[in-house]
Formats: sequence, structure tokens, C-alpha cells
Amino acid sequence: MARSETRAQIVAAADRLIYERGFEHTSFTTIAEAVGLSRGNFYYHFKTKDEILAAVIDSRIETTRGMLRCWEDEAAEPAERIRRFIRIVETNGADIRDFGCPVGTLTAELAKLHHPSRPEAAALFTLFRDWLGTQFTALGHAAEADAMALHVLAFSQGIATLANAFGNEDFVRREVERLEAWLADCTSKSARS
Repeated sequence: MARSETRAQIVAAADRLIYERGFEHTSFTTIAEAVGLSRGNFYYHFKTKDEILAAVIDSRIETTRGMLRCWEDEAAEPAERIRRFIRIVETNGADIRDFGCPVGTLTAELAKLHHPSRPEAAALFTLFRDWLGTQFTALGHAAEADAMALHVLAFSQGIATLANAFGNEDFVRREVERLEAWLADCTSKSARS
């Protein structure tokens, strides 16, 4: 197997384990076992746990950018793009119920640890915030775009947190419908302006 393929497998395994177990409870050994590598081969690719964390964050950012580009390519209207973001708590429902939001849980854990990589992990929220702001601007809400983006982010994080706490699919569906109704109202207001 090529070095880049092995590294990508390590990052993918580390990403999943950090999501499911948390950064602090994910060891080199656990990641190496998940990929089927000896510790020596593992250390060839990553010397420290912080190097793995940085690679996981970079991978998440690139994956997220790709997802956002895909939404832009597939949905002509900004309101539909925002709906896709809103529905992500349903799309990833089983994982969110079991482990919470991957962005929110990692950012919260790193904050508790006073880890220096917390700002890099929080960059995912900034990526979503900026992207949502662009969509709201395209809807005709330039003056309120950032506030609206933060509203959607906060609402979706609340849904994810409570979905994880209560495991209630009906709650998630109702809250997604509520947020979509708010978006429809915002869209109709901009159409009237």
C-alpha cells in the first residue's frame, strides 16, 4: 500500500475514533489497531497525537468544503442550499443521536482540555457561518446575513445536542420543520422586498 493511502486510512480511522470516543480517549494503539498497523509503522506517518488531530481537522475542513461545493452545484437557489444544511441533522441522524455533532463535540472537548488546536477545530463552524452568510446574502438579507447564519448554526447545534441527549427522532424532525418554516418566511419576505 502506498504511503499516502496508509496515511489517509490512519486519518479516516482517527477521525471516526475521535468522533465516537473523543480525542482524549483515542490512543495511538487504538488507531493503529483500527488500520492494522504496527506502532512502528504508525510512527512513520505520525509522531504525535497532535499531528493526527491536525490531520483530522484538515480532513474535516476539506470534506466540508467539498460538501458545500456539491450543494452549490446541485441546488440553484440559496434557500435550497440552506435547507440542505438544516437537514444535515436528519441526514446524519443515527451518528448524531449516538455521538453528537462531530464539530460541536470536538470543539467542546478541546476547549475543556485548553488544547491549542481548538481554534482550528472551530474553523469548521466559521466555514459554515461564512457559507451560510453568503447564502443569506444571495437571498437578499445582506445586512442580517451573519446574524441569520449564526441563528441557523445555533439552532442546528441545539437540535444535535438534544438529539444526542434524548435520542428522539420525532423531536429532530419537528425542529427541522420549524427551522425550515422560519427559512421559508425569510425567503418570502425577501421576495416581497
